[in-house]
Amino acid sequence: MLSARLAWLPVTAALLLSFVASVTPANAADRVDARFEIFGFAGFHVLTNLTTTQETSTGYSIAMNLDTRGLAAAFVDLRSNSTVQGMIGSNGLHPDAYRADVYRNGTQRYYGVKYQKDGNVVDDSSPPPAGVTRPSGAQVRGTVDQLTAYFLVERQLAQRGQCALVVPVFDGSELYKIHFSDVGQETLSADRFQNFTGAAKRCEINREVIVASPDKEESTYQQGRIWYAQLLPGHAMIPVRMEYDTAFGRVSGYLAELTAEGVHLQLMGE
Repeated sequence: MLSARLAWLPVTAALLLSFVASVTPANAADRVDARFEIFGFAGFHVLTNLTTTQETSTGYSIAMNLDTRGLAAAFVDLRSNSTVQGMIGSNGLHPDAYRADVYRNGTQRYYGVKYQKDGNVVDDSSPPPAGVTRPSGAQVRGTVDQLTAYFLVERQLAQRGQCALVVPVFDGSELYKIHFSDVGQETLSADRFQNFTGAAKRCEINREVIVASPDKEESTYQQGRIWYAQLLPGHAMIPVRMEYDTAFGRVSGYLAELTAEGVHLQLMGE
């Protein structure tokens, strides 16, 4: 039944975390804007993602907006806005504050997390789940938000050409580790969704849940794959395609449009 197949729409947010393009820092903030289109069962168009990433020599910010599309909007009304600001130092990335405002089928939720320099994490999400044990301070110490987790991998790809990394994440909802691993180079061909053709690096993703969300509607992927390609000369590799396996089937994401430093790429239609 179509409505049952569309029940997994909240998990597609995972796809949208895959683009946090690392670009060469400059005195002024470098900016990359991207549009992703998400497809589910039988090729139904279910979600659009708009992401803006800005980076300077000392800091970064990421803003991501999601909205349901097509037939999916008749069954699940999902709108989400999430942001993170952080610092770039000699020891890598350090998020300062993450927040996400999520509207789903008439319910509004706010997730807010502050990551202190001493490793402690302050959770001010609301409304707090009733009767549910939250992760302890010791458990979330040293974690980052989900946007920063993918940013870490993209910077590593730019610097070392490898995506092998384990990142502990707490986003105000769940505590988990994302295991990234290298698969190798593949050549992608154009298909009915996207006109990209070329070499891409494939990375596998496994999600190890430590403390699950009390809201079953927020359950998400356990495994996935991302294909990164060099689309901006002199900059980091950027995800062009993604797949995530969920309890409700496979969800696929495609880079549709990319704008950065006077470069505009159109890989899909409107």
